[in-house]
Amino acid sequence: MSAIPEGFRPLSRTSPFTELLGPIYQKKDSSGLVIGIVAEEKHCNARGIVHGGLLGTLADIAMGYSAAFSTEPATPIVTTSQTIDYVGKADIGDWIEVHTDVQKVGRSTAFANCYFHVGSTRIARASAVFGVVAS
Repeated sequence: MSAIPEGFRPLSRTSPFTELLGPIYQKKDSSGLVIGIVAEEKHCNARGIVHGGLLGTLADIAMGYSAAFSTEPATPIVTTSQTIDYVGKADIGDWIEVHTDVQKVGRSTAFANCYFHVGSTRIARASAVFGVVAS
């Protein structure tokens, strides 16, 4: 099983759902929030590779948190659309990193992308649109 890379700490915002998936880790780098997780058996499909649904969930978390907390104060948002393209795979024991890129946080919508890596290999990319919740 992979070690947790230096600089990562447990995800600061959790929910009962993310607790089921975790532990999930986070760190901030020059481009924003990076989410990480060690692939476990509970994350895999019947073929023994990480389930695409886990990657979709991590994408939603990474892009949502990145977009919301890219403003001061944080912008309350909800996911309205998400797409993901799978170009590789992750196996049990792999360290998966999700790097985010917030395109824009406006008055009514926000846009973000993210990229999944196992080591230096990109295994997926995702993009999402978020609706800004009226306060």
